[in-house]
Amino acid sequence: MAVAIAAVLNLVGAFLSTEVAKTVSGGIIREGDGGVQITPTMIFAGLMGAIVWNLVTWLRGLPSSSSHALFGGLIGAAVVGAGLGSVDFGVVLSKVILPALLAPAIAGLIAYTTTKLAYSITRRSSGPNERGGFRYGQIFTSSLVALAHGTNDAQKTMGIITLTLIAGGFQAAGSGPEFWVIAVCAVAIALGTYMGGWRIIRTMGSGLTEVKPAQGFSAEASTAATILASSHLGFALSTTQVASGSVIGSGLGRRGASVRWNTVGKIALGWLLTLPSAAIVGAVAALIASTGTVGFVIDAVVGVAVIVWIFWRSRRNAVDARNAIVEVDAAGFAVRGRKATKAARKAREAA
Repeated sequence: MAVAIAAVLNLVGAFLSTEVAKTVSGGIIREGDGGVQITPTMIFAGLMGAIVWNLVTWLRGLPSSSSHALFGGLIGAAVVGAGLGSVDFGVVLSKVILPALLAPAIAGLIAYTTTKLAYSITRRSSGPNERGGFRYGQIFTSSLVALAHGTNDAQKTMGIITLTLIAGGFQAAGSGPEFWVIAVCAVAIALGTYMGGWRIIRTMGSGLTEVKPAQGFSAEASTAATILASSHLGFALSTTQVASGSVIGSGLGRRGASVRWNTVGKIALGWLLTLPSAAIVGAVAALIASTGTVGFVIDAVVGVAVIVWIFWRSRRNAVDARNAIVEVDAAGFAVRGRKATKAARKAREAA
């Protein structure tokens, strides 16, 4: 039932805004009177770069961002196919890179403050379920996260499809996604959530089950608020990065918590490497594709071969919760709680 509700909310969220889609289709890649300066072949090469990098990091169990891999692959392919002038680096900086740096920090700060307030307000409550009400609140906040996810992640696919239509001459430059594109992407993200929901539950659940209900409520509320605001402004975020920042912030908001900075550093390094690494792979794919039909076929064959090989390797060396670094899960592990002593517990009870 929970997965079905999340799927429906993702579907609804995809229809709420198209600002992020416009950033992808008409912001990152420059448009002129004759349309965008790249071809559908270059877009294909960029997608191959993103897919290959995502699968490689997935196989190795490394933290990554599918959104930034998509942007990196697209930028790398555009630079090789049409030159540096084809990319609006001002938009890349203002709507991709800066939000990537600021959004997790802002979400973490909101979660930290909210957690502090929650514990302060309920400090004098007594009983075994003194903060049990937050469990019911999490039904609402987790639903908001699903809705917010649809407003941002579905938009990126809309943007890529729209960019391809513009590059192919099927749509006017500067126009937003057609309704059928919005509908297809909305249904796709809903089906993906429903059919692969157990993976989402494992990832998000394992990251949040180690914290108390008040912390989970705060983390989810700050994640949803940050993503919804960013979607309205057209900022293309990594929703996992925002969730990771919220988990760390909510953990620190609980008294006695400390940070495992090695784990945080590992997550941050994965984030920093994703965009440039995917750009390099996308650039190589675009360089091969630029040779003509033969190059396009080579890209397709090599891409499929890499996908099949990675799938085969993944079956030999299964990556699961015991040996993978999942960003949200690692973010929860990055905050280390300190158990209160008996004397401290008695003092709090007396207060």
